[in-house]
Amino acid sequence: MFAISNLLSAAAVVLDMALTAYYWVIIVRALISWVSPDPFNPIVQFLHTVTEPVLAPIRRILPPVFRFGIDISPLVAILFVVFLKYFLVRTLIDLSLRLRA
Repeated sequence: MFAISNLLSAAAVVLDMALTAYYWVIIVRALISWVSPDPFNPIVQFLHTVTEPVLAPIRRILPPVFRFGIDISPLVAILFVVFLKYFLVRTLIDLSLRLRA
């Protein structure tokens, strides 16, 4: 059982790193949107490609009350990423610790 425990623990660490990286990508995309970025810049294209699959559905789901000129979909996405970090990663770590015992 220790092998499965180590696998879950490693998966939790990798997931935590991936979610942290995505958290920062969303923040950088939101900060870049405040200026007029060159849409042909490879970094801007990368940020758009990586974050748009998550931000577009959030924009569609948000009620019209929350559409007041400022795009709050990055904030909602960041809250979702933080929720996943605290719920999913900790659950995997706790599960790996219970399997070890």
